[in-house]
Amino acid sequence: MKKMLITGETILTGVFGWPVKHSLSPVFQNAAFHFCNLNWVYVPFEVRPEQLKNAVESIRIFGIKGINITIPHKKEVVRYLDAADEEVRILGVANTIVNENGFLKGYTTDGTGFLHSLKEDGNFSPEKKLVFLFGAGGSAYAIAGALVKSGISGILICNRTIEKAQMLKEHLKKNFRFENAEIIPFEKRNDSKIWKNVDLIVNTTSAGMKNDDTILVKGNNLNEKVFVYDIVYNRETALILSAKQKNIRCLNGLSMLVFQGAVSFTLWTKKKAPIKEMKKALFGFIEKLQLR
Repeated sequence: MKKMLITGETILTGVFGWPVKHSLSPVFQNAAFHFCNLNWVYVPFEVRPEQLKNAVESIRIFGIKGINITIPHKKEVVRYLDAADEEVRILGVANTIVNENGFLKGYTTDGTGFLHSLKEDGNFSPEKKLVFLFGAGGSAYAIAGALVKSGISGILICNRTIEKAQMLKEHLKKNFRFENAEIIPFEKRNDSKIWKNVDLIVNTTSAGMKNDDTILVKGNNLNEKVFVYDIVYNRETALILSAKQKNIRCLNGLSMLVFQGAVSFTLWTKKKAPIKEMKKALFGFIEKLQLR
């Protein structure tokens, strides 16, 4: 493969986060630029929370074309933008910035990326389906909103802090006029009566990132008709392992990571993202890491 050549005309993009050295986005974004013959480069920027305002201003100063925003900056960054799309205004979080001649506009690609992943990699349509959603943070808001707009029949929201689950329910009612949301207390999440009609399980929490994490769903509550989606991507969680053991359709967060990154790519370049090449680069990189 021809090596990337940095010149005086190279267009800069990247990601702001703290920490951010673990980010996999540079792997597939740079592969996408290379495949499309774009003289662009994507790099990670470690930005401490107290430095975020100055970091956003640097986008203008250095003429950076686009930036992704990751933990812990998705909410705070909105206050420093010149404009935001409707979804950012509703959710109050942004994960993508586009710089148009010094004018910074924020977007959130999580919901769109999730749906594209679910439909294209999972071959699953959420329309008229009942969803069991774990979590009530920023990703949960984006994914829940996208699912509601896709036409789901209902959603069961389960979070350790029940007040936050209630806030998400009210958010769906207020902003999407969606009434068919129910709160499931975390300690009652494995009541077998709940699971009879569930079609899609989505975990937006960090549960499963460690060996000793709480088991979210007991194996006997998983059946062959359900689809399992866990947005954790740094390892196979207990939820994903349980699904695989039962031959249940499932996806982890690597799929969503690529698809939400593809939306950002298109926002910046105005070109269709080369999904196949992005996946190839990402999974090739992961395979090399595992062989070390």
